[in-house]
Amino acid sequence: MACFLVPAAEAAVVSIVEKNTAKPAENGKIALSTKLKWLRGLLLGGAVLLMFEHVWHGEVVPWFPFLTAMNDPADAAEMVHEMSTVGVCMALLITVVWLIMCRVADQIAARPAVEMQKAQ
Repeated sequence: MACFLVPAAEAAVVSIVEKNTAKPAENGKIALSTKLKWLRGLLLGGAVLLMFEHVWHGEVVPWFPFLTAMNDPADAAEMVHEMSTVGVCMALLITVVWLIMCRVADQIAARPAVEMQKAQ
């Protein structure tokens, strides 16, 4: 019902960290701000797709309280449970995929420098 709010909240936190982290890249590495931009994009993309799916199924509406689960306390409890299980798992999975992606990107960026050192 509202699992997309967890990755969206993480994206908001990542955006704040990204704005405060503006260091230039070191040799053979990609700047942290660039990597955080990738994470923000992954999180926001996933959140938007999930929000569209929830709108499609009528769980999110364009009038207050926007989430249909907020009309009934029993549904609200189910919504919080979904956010704490499904939403957190999705955000963690996206973050793990991003960590793997950053590691691979650093290895690819460092590869030409290693090959140049071997040639000399």
